Amino acid sequence: MTNSRPPFSGRDAAGAGALLLSVNLLCTGVGAGLGAVLGALVPLLLAGFFVGFFLGIYVVAKRFSDL
Repeated sequence: MTNSRPPFSGRDAAGAGALLLSVNLLCTGVGAGLGAVLGALVPLLLAGFFVGFFLGIYVVAKRFSDL
């Protein structure tokens, strides 16, 4: 039985980490922006951080599901 995909490499790990970080920072930025407009900066920044963390895990799992 041959494997058509090479084993998991450091490049894949770096890509997954960068994708997780970028989704997390994007959601945190959106939360902070909404919080600044609505006058609740810290609560919405933290909510954006937690949403971004779990959304980032989902995106990475979906993107790298073939590994």
